[in-house]
Amino acid sequence: MTSISKLLFGANEPNDHLRYAKRAHRRPIVVWNVTPRCNLSCSHCYASNHAGADRVLDGDEARAVIDDLAGWGVPVLLFSGGEPFCREDIRELSEYAKSRGLRVTFSTNGTLIDDAAADWLASFGTGYVGISIDGTEKVHDDFRRKAGAYASSLAAVRRLVSRGVKVGLRVTMTRRNVAAIPSIFGLMRAEGVPRVCFYHLVYTGRGNSLIADDLAPDERMRAIDTIIAETERAHSDGFQMEVLTVDNHCDGPYLYMKRPSEERLRLLELNGGNSSGQGIACISWDGTVFPDQFWRNRPVGNVRERPFSQIWGNPAEGSLLDLLRRKKEFVSGRCRTCRWLDVCGGNFRARGEAATGDIWGEDPGCYLR
Repeated sequence: MTSISKLLFGANEPNDHLRYAKRAHRRPIVVWNVTPRCNLSCSHCYASNHAGADRVLDGDEARAVIDDLAGWGVPVLLFSGGEPFCREDIRELSEYAKSRGLRVTFSTNGTLIDDAAADWLASFGTGYVGISIDGTEKVHDDFRRKAGAYASSLAAVRRLVSRGVKVGLRVTMTRRNVAAIPSIFGLMRAEGVPRVCFYHLVYTGRGNSLIADDLAPDERMRAIDTIIAETERAHSDGFQMEVLTVDNHCDGPYLYMKRPSEERLRLLELNGGNSSGQGIACISWDGTVFPDQFWRNRPVGNVRERPFSQIWGNPAEGSLLDLLRRKKEFVSGRCRTCRWLDVCGGNFRARGEAATGDIWGEDPGCYLR
């Protein structure tokens, strides 16, 4: 995750202590796909493989996982899915996690957040709710394969903003919606939304079907140029927003080359780029643990067999988690000799494997030359 707003303006942002700290001392942010169920069928969803859907962790098992995460010092728990609000006990699990000291956040399509759900989120005091908005109404509904999805998601944004809940937009960039980036910034201004994450497409789950719609290197650069320009424009107009790009860590070096400064380089070096298998983790609905939420063909354990803290904290020598924490020794192609390897961390391994068949292969998302 690259904070464009932090690199441009040095803004103090909520997760600075996680993004800009020595990796060896970090506990991971945990994405928990608490259910395979979803009321939509998004064309770019990474979680389309519903293996284990009949073995979802029950309430007692889920609370045991929460106890382990809290006791081990995990800083943030992100409930995702599927659609997290399709899980009947999501409120109870959220409240239990908060009572154990975890910062609880949500990734949702927003369509199930009615007035009652918005009231609960406001009273609960969630750290953040990320709602997917993928461009204009037509493009968004096409992505979601459901007419009216955009209107429902936007209504959720408005309900939460009006109740003082921190909301962010989540946008997956492809050729089908990249032209809508300025309109996303316009929507944020109009609705008072303080945060946005622009995701680069990852070729997993249904995202495999969109490879032909992925951005070419020159298109990626133009997209990042637009994001930088819109962020600077908003800042100059007095609208402070947190702007991040996700799943492509060459965005940081690219910004640095356009706006070089010692402080920006220091932040990039502290961040270290991609942190799959170290600073980010994923637990699936059946307890399977993955290096990140996209890399669902690479399980590293299961919390039904071994606590997450042991899986993540004590990986066996030569295991995938061990190798990922030494990945600079193994990445191949241009990555191996790239001057930005220490800053980007070899970029996104799931996308590299999807494109080359090799977990250490070049990430085709890299546009630096």
